[in-house]
Amino acid sequence: MTDREILGRIDHTLLKAAASWQEITTLCDEAVRFKTASVCVPPCYVKPIQNEYADLNICTVIGFPLGYSITAAKVLETERAVQSGANEIDMVINITDIKNGNFEYVLEEIKLVKKVCGGKILKVIIETCYLTEEEKIRLCGIITEAGADFIKTSTGFGSAGAALADIELFKKLIGPAVKIKAAGGIKTREDLESFIGAGAARIGTSSAVKLLSGGASEGY
Repeated sequence: MTDREILGRIDHTLLKAAASWQEITTLCDEAVRFKTASVCVPPCYVKPIQNEYADLNICTVIGFPLGYSITAAKVLETERAVQSGANEIDMVINITDIKNGNFEYVLEEIKLVKKVCGGKILKVIIETCYLTEEEKIRLCGIITEAGADFIKTSTGFGSAGAALADIELFKKLIGPAVKIKAAGGIKTREDLESFIGAGAARIGTSSAVKLLSGGASEGY
């Protein structure tokens, strides 16, 4: 793959707790220059970015990074993010519901968030490092049924990030309308090519611009 082809699949990401506006604008300038798929930023920066970068595709995170905020809070966060200019929403599921066997709660929550997304893209983060194989399989079906646009591996804040085996598993089990996003620990060109080759339509990383273009950015 060419550098341009890879960068076109990158959600250029900065989600660290102390991210400054100067760092965010550097991220956005890089995204514009190198034509990444989006910038993935904290919700508090969505509106300021929309005001300064009218044509930039903005992705933000909901229920991040632990996922166990109540559904009503995730729905409100999503509504406000979309109103502020976000085109893509990366929400974290409530992993405690999975561990308690409450799969129907997870399904309903994704449906509610998808509803308030309107026509915007919804990516569902399942945080694979905390899940059993059986739970991952079950979630492929839930995300497909809920009508989400993507299944996403990780927040980047868990005990491990993306694994190729999970991408290969998802590819077999998700519905035809669902795409895959890999995130967390993807730091080399070989990683980027491997995950895309395995089936990831998007990669969430802070490293791609620096790797492929000589740009400079710090990750989460």
